[in-house]
Amino acid sequence: MNDQKLSHVDEKGEVRMVDVSQKADTARIAVAEGFIAMQPATLELIVEGKAAKGDVLACARVAGIMAGKQTSSIIPMCHPLLITKSKVDLAPVRAGEREDGRVGIHVEATFGVTGKTGIEMEALTAASVACLTVYDMCKAVDRGMEISEVRLLRKDGGKSGLWQRA
Repeated sequence: MNDQKLSHVDEKGEVRMVDVSQKADTARIAVAEGFIAMQPATLELIVEGKAAKGDVLACARVAGIMAGKQTSSIIPMCHPLLITKSKVDLAPVRAGEREDGRVGIHVEATFGVTGKTGIEMEALTAASVACLTVYDMCKAVDRGMEISEVRLLRKDGGKSGLWQRA
């Protein structure tokens, strides 16, 4: 671990929202992913559009975008951002497509902003909520679904520039 201090903790050890007022506006982008594993039969219901609650992928896509836009309302120290880009992609993952053999939906959320602070939390929130929405819409047939691998893949912009998962 490095010697950097946590930016949301002040000299007294109390949490605070970071003052970004002196930072320059820059174009920033973040990409996050998540995966929800399920039974093959559940995936087929989703792909065939036969889930009782309707179009699972469309609903999860919209829920992810909406969640990303509301991140500052649910993550206490996040700044409200004027999001300039939001995209949530959901792709079915069938048997044999992953090394671990798991079946499910892969979510990738891309968010952008021109501003003073990053947009990683919005992308991560979008990926998480898209997965949660799939769970909500399919839990009646598969309570054993499992959400995993919610993580940042890439961020660019600001003072620290590009970071990309190896």
